[in-house]
This record gives sequence, structure tokens and C-alpha cells, in this order.
Amino acid sequence: RFSLLLLNLEEYYFEQHTANHIINKGCRDERKFRGSLKICSKSIIFEPDDNIQPIIKIPLRDCVSIKAPEDNETNNPFTRDTSGGISVVCNQVFLIKERNIIAPYKTVRGRTEHLFQLDVAGKLGDVVQTLHQLYRASCLDKMGDQAAMITAILQSRLARTSFDKNRFQSISETLHMECKAEMVTPLVTNPGHVCVTDANLYFQPLNGYPKPVVQITLQNVRRIYKRRHGLMPLGLEVFCTENDLCSDIYLKFYNCQDRDELYFLIATYIENHVTEHTAESYMLQWQRGHISNYQYLLHLNNLADRSCNDLSQYPVFPWIIADYSSSVLDLTKPETFRDLSKPIGALNKERLDRLLTRYQEMPEPKFMYGSHYSSPGYVLFYLVRVAPEYMLCLQNGKFDHADRMFNSLAETWKNCLDGATDFKELIPEFYENDSSFLVNSLKLDLGKRQGGKMVEDVELPPWASGPDDFLQKSQEALESQYVSEHLHEWIDLIFGYKQKGSEAVAAHNVFHPLTYEGGVDLNSIMDPNEKVALLTQILEFGQTPKQLFTIPHPRRIIPKLKSLSRTSSHSVSITESPVSPNEESFEDLTEESITLAWNNIAKLKLDERYKIHKEAITGIAVTCNGSSVFTTSQDSTLKMFSKESKTIQRSVSFSNMALSSCLILPGDTTVISSSWDNHIYFYSIAFGRQQDTLMGHDDAVSKICWRDGRLYSASWDSTVKVWHCVPGETLSNKKHHFELLAELEHDVSVNAIDLNAANTILASGTKEGTISVWDVATATVLHQLPCHSGTVFDAAFSPDSRHLLSAGEDCCFKVIDVQTGMLISSVTAGEPQRCFKWDGNTILSGSQSGELLIWDLLGGKVIERIKGHTGAVMSMWMNEQCNSVITGGEDKQIMFWKLQY
Repeated sequence: RFSLLLLNLEEYYFEQHTANHIINKGCRDERKFRGSLKICSKSIIFEPDDNIQPIIKIPLRDCVSIKAPEDNETNNPFTRDTSGGISVVCNQVFLIKERNIIAPYKTVRGRTEHLFQLDVAGKLGDVVQTLHQLYRASCLDKMGDQAAMITAILQSRLARTSFDKNRFQSISETLHMECKAEMVTPLVTNPGHVCVTDANLYFQPLNGYPKPVVQITLQNVRRIYKRRHGLMPLGLEVFCTENDLCSDIYLKFYNCQDRDELYFLIATYIENHVTEHTAESYMLQWQRGHISNYQYLLHLNNLADRSCNDLSQYPVFPWIIADYSSSVLDLTKPETFRDLSKPIGALNKERLDRLLTRYQEMPEPKFMYGSHYSSPGYVLFYLVRVAPEYMLCLQNGKFDHADRMFNSLAETWKNCLDGATDFKELIPEFYENDSSFLVNSLKLDLGKRQGGKMVEDVELPPWASGPDDFLQKSQEALESQYVSEHLHEWIDLIFGYKQKGSEAVAAHNVFHPLTYEGGVDLNSIMDPNEKVALLTQILEFGQTPKQLFTIPHPRRIIPKLKSLSRTSSHSVSITESPVSPNEESFEDLTEESITLAWNNIAKLKLDERYKIHKEAITGIAVTCNGSSVFTTSQDSTLKMFSKESKTIQRSVSFSNMALSSCLILPGDTTVISSSWDNHIYFYSIAFGRQQDTLMGHDDAVSKICWRDGRLYSASWDSTVKVWHCVPGETLSNKKHHFELLAELEHDVSVNAIDLNAANTILASGTKEGTISVWDVATATVLHQLPCHSGTVFDAAFSPDSRHLLSAGEDCCFKVIDVQTGMLISSVTAGEPQRCFKWDGNTILSGSQSGELLIWDLLGGKVIERIKGHTGAVMSMWMNEQCNSVITGGEDKQIMFWKLQY
């Protein structure tokens, strides 16, 4: 029956002794109860073995005297049976869990004496001495002084003990680290010793409660997070599951070094088994629909220091549904949903106007809302029916007033809209499968409401047939199309760029300064009493999550209507479909064959290989019918290779400098090659001769693209130029006329460029690793990110143009969300990837060592390695159906690859 929740907040449980509790000693109605005496930092607790009897809690500050009978009394034959006895006289005592029923504590006021007779009489002196020490601490006027004295007592106890190595699972384990720490569970911390070996993480509580040792096998660890606990960077949370809300252990250390060392040891161990996830990698999975809205919010909470073990930083989830009165919940109507672009406090205009008036008149530091959207009180408001002991612990042995309880969803929502100080959001439990928090299955007496009605189960909206149905419909609402389209707006408020600063003011999203990370520096507060008071205030008030994003969060990619009908319970009929069936067929077949090809891309097989150049191959272009392959090389030649006759049919040299890339113009009549001699050469296939030269740059031309009659050229002269090519008017004058439309200035050499499908946005990558995203029409930079350390080797938009992938000399792949310019994924390879093709999810890349690698970008791992060239893969071509690939290597070879499925 005893639990650490019977202690006060910030109280420690030190030791226990088997004892008898003797009431009315020496009187006719003397009674004796057997049980366990527990010594805690602010109270004495006696737990009787008999469940009918209440647990007795005596606050030390209410004690009048604590003493053992005098020595001379011990020799008196009449009092010998009190040996090992401790007499406690107090003015107030709490009776808890009488008849083993969870209920508000009963308070007995008035002077009473309690005699506790220890089984082991020899421990009497030590116990009394400890109690005297703790009693002195509890009598100090100021909370800070009390806390300091208790901490000193605790630290000296920890220093006198160490981890019991006999608890190791195996005698062959090697100890890596041992230190002092506390295990954290909601509202409670339990001090002890932490130990890490080469196989396990152990925690041994000082008091042996709830068990002598907690053990976690390192091989089972899946995720590990550093946590901010009580505003200090001292927490560490370990998960042995991939998606669970609750962790396996949460530890709080006494200094940052211990925490970081332990993190390093475990992270290094699991790095070999598990990839560490960042907000970015989850974002890409969420955007592409690989994880649900619920899972994504769970991961963001986790990364923002929210934990189920810390009620002041409990995971926060949004109110989604705004309709609690209809008999049917219609998820196709926008009115059914709450406006996710506004915080709770801004949903009701009248209330907001009143709050803004107050805000404008307020002296600095100003805030709009006097209470938060997540706090321990709010979490337990929702969970009181399943976690009543937590509520009693938080509220000093009392439940809240019956009318202020979580009685009805409609009432709670109305209060969040209209209440003067109620701005709370929801908790994850509203979108999970366990509905017990909505039902009073423990038959708790939670009081009587004003109308005389008892507080029982939570009253549900008419559209829910029961608690399970309510949760099912809440889940459907969270995963609905409306929420998928708008969830990024709520993320901006809670975890993103609208959380702080001028954006927060504009979004009416300003809370008390103490709720923000960094809002107060506890180390700078010297007065211990002020520090304790401030910390208590912050922990009770609630904390804003750690800010994860400082620019707008990308939207989710919503699939086309036709595929939506498979995933959504509200299927779209053919009549509503915007595409008529016969119009759809050809495009669909191409799309399906491309999807099929990418699903089977790991089955790529080498078909043929030819050594056709004297140096590395830098560019590949293929005619529409696939019969002729053009290649450029650092040996300065452009060659035309016939697929049918397997021979070189043409070899052209424009200068003695290396060629860097090539492409074929529509109509298959002209090949354009870029050169290190600063020129771009036009070669007529029909006439077999150089037709034109564009002297457009002041240094080597590194890459060219052709779209819609425009030529885009990137150069080491730090520019990308956009040209309009007008063919010569007369037959005698076949020369092209070039008109420079735009010049995109960079700081250093440009190495890679690509255009989106609509030819409106251009991406460029430089030799210093910067990626720039340009608006082609206005020649202005939309986004610029220092993505790589070292040269960008290749960059390409996804087929839907939502994302941009780049590969660099630093062995990394980076994904940028094109709309927001946010870096949303980073995958590290063992070596640089020189060139690639991708479909938004899977990458086919050519590596420095000559292998072809196939990557699952969302999982951040290599699925397949295919042996290829003997030097770096320098260039890659893929046909429109994505089932045929040609690669060119440093080994002077071209290789033809076919999909075989």
C-alpha cells in the first residue's frame, strides 16, 4: 500500500524498519500493530501489515518530541518490553488508505503520542539520531535552508554507500562508470547509485524501494534523450521501444558531467545498433505519410523534453474537435475542427480582446496568458480517475472541488473557450486506445456537484456511443485530411517559430516569461530560498516545450484524391474525382510503372560495360530512342556510342581542356557540352560538326541544364547564368543567338544545379557546401543553407518538387523542404556519394569507391550495395520509366544497367 506518492513533493524516503506501533501504552485499551516504519526527509510513515488499518503519516514539523526511553528506564524490569522503542509526540497526524480505500487523507489534530518498537533494538540510537537531524531541518523557517540541510544529509548517505557489485547479471561484466543519481517517476524522485557496464545499465535505490536494483540491458535500448529536469540540464531518459510514450527509466544526475558521460557511453553503445533520430528525420517521414500525425506529435514531444515521468513537462497534444453537441461527427466539415493556427487563448475573440487590453496596459515583462496550456494540475485533472494518488500527492491529500473536476468534455471545451484563466490543451491519452481515464472504474468518491450529482464517469458528446468509440473517433479526427493539412500551424505555435519573440506576439501566443526555456537562470540566483520558491512556482505553473524549429514548419504532403480513398475512411467516389477515367489512364500507367521500378530498384543488374575514354567520364546523354549514347570526359572528348553496334561512332574534341557535362536538345539534333575552358559547345549530330560556341563564363563551366528553350549554366566563376537561345534565322547562318536573361551570383564556385518540374525554381550547390534555392523569374534567393562541409557533388529536386536532395564531399545526404527552406533530413554515408537519382523516398547513388548504393531515405539506411566501377562513379543517367540506368566512372568505363523483375 505504501508508495512514494505518500511523501510530500521534493521529499525523500531514506530507510525502513520492521516495528510495532503501540497506541495508548500501558492503558487498558493499549493496542499493538505490526508493520513497517519508514523514515522520510519530512515525515515518519508507519504502514501496518493489516490492510484494514490506515497508514499513519506524521509530519516532522508537527512533532513536539522524538525520543528513546532513557537508559536508566531500560534497566527497570517493568519497562523492559519497550526496548527498541521510539516515542513520538505530535500535534497533527494524517490517516491514509483506511480499509485500503484511496480517498482524501483524514487529519487528526491535537496532541497524540505514538510509540514505535523496532524489531532490531540495536538500530534505535541511529534511527533517533537521524530523526533528530531531519526534525531540525524541518523546523528551519526558510524552505531554501530546509532543502539545503536535507540535501546535505542525503549526500552524506550516498557517499557512505556504493553500488553493490553482487547485483551484476554476470561476473564477467566490465564496469564503465558509477555515480550518484535519482530515478524520476511522476512527482517523485528516488536517490541511489547508477552503474554502467559493457552490457547493462543499473540503478540501485538507496532505500531498496520498489526493488533492490533496476536493470536495463543495453542491447534492448532503442532511444536515449538528454532531459532538462527542474530547469537544469541534468536528466536522461532511456527507451527500449521505438514508439512508446513511456520510457524504461528516467534518471536525474547531480551534475551535468555525470549525465553527459553516461549519455556518451550508452549512445556509443547503441550507435552500432540504432540510428539516432532528429526532428528532421521524423519530419520527412511524416511529410511523406510514413508515420501518422499521432506518432509525429509523440516524437516532437519527446525531442522537446516532454516526458510522461515529468508532469511539469508532460507531452502536449492539441484539441482537434470543436463539436461536442452533434449526434454525428462529420469529419468532412471544417467547422467540426478547432482552428489549429491559433492558441487556445485566441480562439474566442471577445476573451482575446479583453486579454489584449490587459496585455497592452501591463508593464514589462508582458504576457497575454496568466496560466499555461500544460501543467501538472491539468494533466492530473484529466487523469484523476486512473491516477488518484498522484492528485492526492499534488494537492496535499485532497481531491479538487467536485465542480472543478473533469466532468464532461463539452463543459471542459466550453471552459477552454470562455474561461478567464483556462487555456489548456489535451494530453496524448485522448488519442490512444485506453479509455480507462474516462471511467470511474475504481469507484472513487470524488465528491458531489452543486446539483447533488456524484462525480462518476466523464460525460461524452452525443456522437460517441461510449468511451472506446470516443477515442476511436478522436483518433480518426487527428488523422483526418483537415488536420493533416493544418497540423503544421499548431506545431509552429507549440514547438516552432511562433513560440517566442515577435512572431509569438503576432500570433497571440505569449505566456509568462518563467515558462520558457532560458527564462530564468537558476545558477545566477544566490539566495537558496528564492531559488526554491521560484522552482516550485515554475514546476507547478507548467513549462513551454523546448523550441525545435525557428522557421515555418513544412506542410504535410497530401496524396492525390484517388489514392486518398484507400487510406481514408471517407472514400471519394469516382464522380467526385477531378480526373476523368480516360484522361487518367496514360499518365497513370507511366506513374505506376515508375513506382514499380523504384520499388524494385535493388534488382538493378549490370547489362554491359565498355571502356571508351582515356580519362574519367563526366557526363552522359541519350537520344530519345535510346540508340545513341553521348559521353563527355576529362580527356577533352565528346563521344557518340552506338548501343546496337556497340562501337564508338564519333569522337570530337573542342579544345584540349576537360569537358564537364553534356545534354541533348529536344529533337535529337544537337548535343551541348560544357568545358573547363570556360566555353559551352554546340555540336550538330546531323552535320557531324561543331555548330556554335557560347563564351559565357570567366572560369570552367561545371554543369549545364536545358529546359523550355533556356540554357542554365553553372561555373567556377561563382555564377549561374540563364540564357535564351534563338536559333539562326537562315540556313546559311546556322549560328544560335544567345541572350543572357539572368545571372545568379554566388560567393564561390558553383558545382551542381537542378531545376524543379515547373522550371520556376533553381537549386545550386557550391564547392564550400552551400545550397541556394532561387526563384528563376526574379533571379532572387529564396533560401540559402550551409548544408555540407566541402563540395556539393550533386543536387536534385524530388519528382513532386517538394524536397531537394544534395550529396556532398562530407559523405552526407541532406534533404531541404523547398517551400520553407528547412533542413529536414540528414543521412551519413561511409564515403562520399558523387551522383544520384531519387524518387522522393529511395536514392540510387554512385559512390566514391565505384559501388552503386540503394538507400531508404526515411529509414536512413542502405538497402543494397551493387558492385560497379573500380573508381568513383562520376555521372549517372536514368530513363523516364526509371528501369534503365547508365553510369560513367573514373575508371573510363560506361556501364549499362537494367532492372530485372
